[in-house]
Amino acid sequence: MHARATDAAPSFEPLGESTLLVRFGSHVDPSLNARVHATVAALRAAMLPGVDDIVPAYASVALHYRPMEWEAGGGSAWRNFADAVGAVLSHAPASTPADERAVEIPVRYGGVDGPDLDALAARLGLSSHDLVERHASAEYRVAMIGFAPGFPYLLGLDPALHAPRLANPRLRVPRGSVAIGGAQTGIYPSVLPGGWQLIGRTPLVLFDTAREPACLLAAGDRVRFRAIEDAEFAALDQAPA
Repeated sequence: MHARATDAAPSFEPLGESTLLVRFGSHVDPSLNARVHATVAALRAAMLPGVDDIVPAYASVALHYRPMEWEAGGGSAWRNFADAVGAVLSHAPASTPADERAVEIPVRYGGVDGPDLDALAARLGLSSHDLVERHASAEYRVAMIGFAPGFPYLLGLDPALHAPRLANPRLRVPRGSVAIGGAQTGIYPSVLPGGWQLIGRTPLVLFDTAREPACLLAAGDRVRFRAIEDAEFAALDQAPA
């Protein structure tokens, strides 16, 4: 019996002089992403010397470290560091316990906030109500933060809602827009260009440099959406005056 790709040993690659990439695969897969988050948890708990930052992606983890901390004992600094990381991972679980932070995101679906909702629902053979129900009933996992500060890539989208990106991306997507792109859903943290299908908008601010931490969501968080109406949107609106 062949081992699954998600069971394969990770590879270690130097990126420049002060970054090590731990790679578990090369595609978007929830099992691979679970290994990524388990790896991050294990490495943070290990507190290896000289590690400045640990950055998860879909199927890899980048570790930014200080090479001078790993030059002793012969061999290259990156190889010494990679060996230490490998030793930590040899005892790491394949996934983290189900106690990650849960975050609820209120969303006003459709209308001017979700200009693609009705057309997308028709394309998928659903009513707009059904699309909203399916989108808001799932539990998502923040696979990674990327594209722009605070932008969460969320895994867990109902396969019935998978949809291609727009053929002609918008130049300005409003802050807080909730969108579908391929097999994922996400939230635009600020006014940005983008080609995902817009189905709603949240009044919450996903990225704020005056807040600690600046990002509302973090990789590994569990996320649920909740449909709201105009009055609650106005009450929760955190946009600067």
